[in-house]
Amino acid sequence: MRAVVKYASRSEAVEVRDRPLPTVTPGTVLVKVAAVGVCGSDIHMWRDTQSASSKGVLPVTLGHESAGVIEAVGDEVTGWRPGDRVVCETAASVCGTCALCRAGRYNLCPQRQGYGLRRDGGMAEYFLAEPRVLHRIPEGVAFAHAALTEPFCVAYNALVERARIRPGDLVVIQGAGTIGQLCAQVALAQGAATVVLLGTAIDHGRFEKAHRMGVHRTVDVTAEDPAALVGGLHDGLGADLVVDATGVSESLRQALDLVRPAGAIAKVGWGPQPFGHTLDPLVKKAVTLFGCYSHTWSTWENVLRLFGAGGLDPAAALSGVYPIEDWGEAFSAMERGDNIKSVLAPHGGELLGAQLLGEL
Repeated sequence: MRAVVKYASRSEAVEVRDRPLPTVTPGTVLVKVAAVGVCGSDIHMWRDTQSASSKGVLPVTLGHESAGVIEAVGDEVTGWRPGDRVVCETAASVCGTCALCRAGRYNLCPQRQGYGLRRDGGMAEYFLAEPRVLHRIPEGVAFAHAALTEPFCVAYNALVERARIRPGDLVVIQGAGTIGQLCAQVALAQGAATVVLLGTAIDHGRFEKAHRMGVHRTVDVTAEDPAALVGGLHDGLGADLVVDATGVSESLRQALDLVRPAGAIAKVGWGPQPFGHTLDPLVKKAVTLFGCYSHTWSTWENVLRLFGAGGLDPAAALSGVYPIEDWGEAFSAMERGDNIKSVLAPHGGELLGAQLLGEL
């Protein structure tokens, strides 16, 4: 089968390779991949700029945002059958016995192995999965849209499950990339009164898409002081919630300026830079800082229900669908900022439907 493989620890050491077709084993299912999203972490793997904690085994098939059809089920698998339309969580393997797993926080399991990092992922024609990570795609939700479930789950976990956004909140989102855009959509769906999206000069095209989605204000932080804008909104005390979707050190420092007393900061973005600033404003304002990582089973179920009911719109974030051979352009379009989200179709229009392949 064809797969997008990271094969060495250097920049651009990624290519389409022929890899053995996985063999279904007891307790597993074989998934035929219809669509798989490109994540920023895949681009970091391509450029070899991932953090030390994100170094995986090599060679490894990339991709952890997959949607497809069950091709075969192994012995001991119940409740699933060939032909079921599914999406797959990112935690390919967890221990299942540690205190975190037993408490339902398996996303934090010390033994967790993620797809596309330490286990072969979904940028292939087929991959193996344990039934515990599968979810049914609601009727009427296309595979290309279902492949965006995982990044929407990142946003939903941060805003709803961790920071507990409330209707009427003033929400500031730092970063106009994929996760920032999806956080904005989740904030709007949860009833935020005002959503402000911050970006830089390269984000003006993304700002246009954000406004079409319903974002109220956008700010190029290289040309305008966001604190002045935020200070003139609502009661002038600052944002109820600031979401750091960039990961850079300066964003967290800026978040401390933008958040209101007794407000919250949800840190979603990764970044290797040392902080280098005082945290005294966190204390003085009695601000709650949430670290937001991954997601669990209920997150996926809630996001998929919202997809099915129209409460979240993955189509608004989907910018392009590409054959697997065009993975390089799919990656580059996101890196350039042209695409909010790129999706690969390993089987082309066979499963995806010709109407979605190459027409976005």
